[in-house]
Amino acid sequence: MRIISGKFKGKKLFLPKDKKTRPLKDIAKESIFNLITHSKKINFEFKNSNILDLFSGSGSFGLECFSRECKHVTFVESYKPAFDLLEKNVKSLNINKNYEIIKKDIYKENFFSSINKNYNLIFFDPPFKDNKIQYLLSLIYENKILKKKGFIIFHRHKKAQDIIHKKFEIIESRIYGISNIFFLKLK
Repeated sequence: MRIISGKFKGKKLFLPKDKKTRPLKDIAKESIFNLITHSKKINFEFKNSNILDLFSGSGSFGLECFSRECKHVTFVESYKPAFDLLEKNVKSLNINKNYEIIKKDIYKENFFSSINKNYNLIFFDPPFKDNKIQYLLSLIYENKILKKKGFIIFHRHKKAQDIIHKKFEIIESRIYGISNIFFLKLK
């Protein structure tokens, strides 16, 4: 796994050793970033953007955003081995500022009400068995952490039958192998 573009292009990231953390494949990540950068439906600029990377795992998504010169990334991970790997990957890039790494279970702790930042982009890649997508989207909406012109990207198994919260609309969805990537915005 590597950084695909920007100032850290080509930098290899440390990978998880267990099967509990499922890193985003380079091909899917490259496709996501191509859509973010080139789609007229999305129209996104990384510079001066705040990114929230939920279920960060190794941190590859948020680190890719840093490589493309975003303003700030908040990484959130609760699984200790993945959290340690995330810290190792961030340190390997010598990023000294404009990030925060939080070790919390976003479902068990009142995580969203403690956020004092609004995000231009929220990415989440929960375990495929996680069936709380609508609940997660309702927390994001109710706590007003997504900027009005911001968007959400989430990664699911292509067979998942998730219900999208009524305050969001799908602007794009793509299937890569067993993955389905959704792009959402506020209605």
